[in-house]
Amino acid sequence: MPNIENNQNSFNEILSLIQKAKEQVYKQANSTLILLYWDLGGYISQKVSQEKWGKGVVKELADFIKQKDATLKGFNDRNLWRMKQFYETYEDTPKLSTLWTQLNWSNNRTIFSRCKRKEEREFYLNFTVKEGWGNRELE
Repeated sequence: MPNIENNQNSFNEILSLIQKAKEQVYKQANSTLILLYWDLGGYISQKVSQEKWGKGVVKELADFIKQKDATLKGFNDRNLWRMKQFYETYEDTPKLSTLWTQLNWSNNRTIFSRCKRKEEREFYLNFTVKEGWGNRELE
């Protein structure tokens, strides 16, 4: 019967492949979620400007989402307004999308809500992606 020590290198290589795949899946899922928030923010932004949606309608939307699928989290009225802010913050700087799609929602929210200038946002987006900062380090 083979000894596990004889196969240690092979086993470590396989484990590494599994971990890399898991990380890629997480990154892809995160990117897809961020793009969803972008799309929702754009939709809400359009409705606010064209159809005069306000707090009441966005609250109704949040309640509707919760009623139709209680398993969905993060779509309360406060977060929907943040998605709108996210969209409006970056709608005129499409080149930054390659950066903000790499960050999680918490990091994105911190950057777009605290940085007032485009250059400042771009700096923190670049730095956070490059350094792999979590939200604690970013704050």
